[in-house]
Amino acid sequence: MNQKVSSALRFIDTISDWSGKIVSFIIVFMITFMGYEVVLRYIFNAPTLWVFETVQFLFGAFCILGGAYALRHRAHVNMEVVYVRFPLRMRAIVDLITSTLFFFFIVVLLWGGWEFAWRSVQTLETTFTPWNPPLYPLKLTIPIAASLILLQGLAKFVRDLIVAITRREMV
Repeated sequence: MNQKVSSALRFIDTISDWSGKIVSFIIVFMITFMGYEVVLRYIFNAPTLWVFETVQFLFGAFCILGGAYALRHRAHVNMEVVYVRFPLRMRAIVDLITSTLFFFFIVVLLWGGWEFAWRSVQTLETTFTPWNPPLYPLKLTIPIAASLILLQGLAKFVRDLIVAITRREMV
C-alpha cells in the first residue's frame, strides 16, 4: 500500500485515540461532581443547583465525543451472529456497502449539528433553569464529534476498500 495512505490512516487513528483518551477523563469530573453533590445533599442538607445539570452536560459530551474512538476500536454494534462467519473480504464488502448509510447519517449529523450549534452560539443560548448555564458549548460538541467520526469513518472505508481489493487486512 502507498506509504502516504498508510501514514494518513495512522494519523487519523492517532487523532481518534487521543480524543478518546482525553474525553475519558470526563468520567473523573462526573464522579467528583456527583460525590460532591451526595456529600452536600445528604450530610450537610445543602444540595447544589449546578451539579446535576453539569453532569448531564458532561455525560452528553462524553457520549458523543467518544464516537470516533469507539469506531476506531470497532466498539459499535454489528450483527455478530452473521458477520463473524463471513470471510475477511466479505466483511469488508458488507462494510463498504453499509458505509453509504454511515456517510449519509454522519454528513446529516455534521450539517444539522453545525447549524444547531451555530444558532446556539449566535444567541449565547442558556438552559433557562435556575442555574442558567450556557448551552452552546455542549451543542458545539455535536459538529466536533461528527467531524471526528467522519474522519475515522473515512479511514475505515479506505481500509475496507483495501481488504476488498487485496484480500489482506492492513496492519
